[in-house]
Amino acid sequence: MGFIEFVRDRWPVLSFLAYQHMSLVVQTLLLATVIAIVLGVLIYRSPVGVAIGNSATAIGLTVPSYALLGILVGIVGLGVLPSVILLVFFGIFPILRNVVVGLTGVDQTLVESARGMGMSRLATLVRLELPLAWPVIMTGVRVSAQMLMGIAAIAAFALGPGLGGYIFSGISRMGGANATNSIVAATVGILILAVILDTVLNLLTRLTVPRGIRV
Repeated sequence: MGFIEFVRDRWPVLSFLAYQHMSLVVQTLLLATVIAIVLGVLIYRSPVGVAIGNSATAIGLTVPSYALLGILVGIVGLGVLPSVILLVFFGIFPILRNVVVGLTGVDQTLVESARGMGMSRLATLVRLELPLAWPVIMTGVRVSAQMLMGIAAIAAFALGPGLGGYIFSGISRMGGANATNSIVAATVGILILAVILDTVLNLLTRLTVPRGIRV
């Protein structure tokens, strides 16, 4: 069977798996973003906190995803839960690094001026520092999103949702009928989803960055 015929015959299944894949990535990305922003806000004013955050980010990204998934399966079992934990874990690090970089990069004279005008620390953070750091933060979100698209495929090893199941199925049947078509269809689908999500995030960045600091 040719690749086009393979995709056409299995389109209902592939489209549903693509929806599951995108849903898993988007939901875990949102959760990772919230956690990373909270952590970044808590540590960015402390040199020690920044150092710990940078070290944790560097170390965390070197953890093999397969190994961590295996540990999670042993603890929480198969299914969606280990997939969610895996993606949130890896999704936090690129965003956290950019949150810290963005907030520490805000001109301190602006912060001091805002405080001198009577703004509280919270108001300064919400109305000045976060908006100025937002383009850098969103860059981290986009990097994290692209990384999670690939890691979500690995989640199929723990029976997680998404297109990864088609890749593992094709690999297990390598040399058999439609094995290569299965791998290519899922891989191309993930690439297309990655482009779509990055385009949406790029548009969201343009819409949420304050007009005065847009490049």
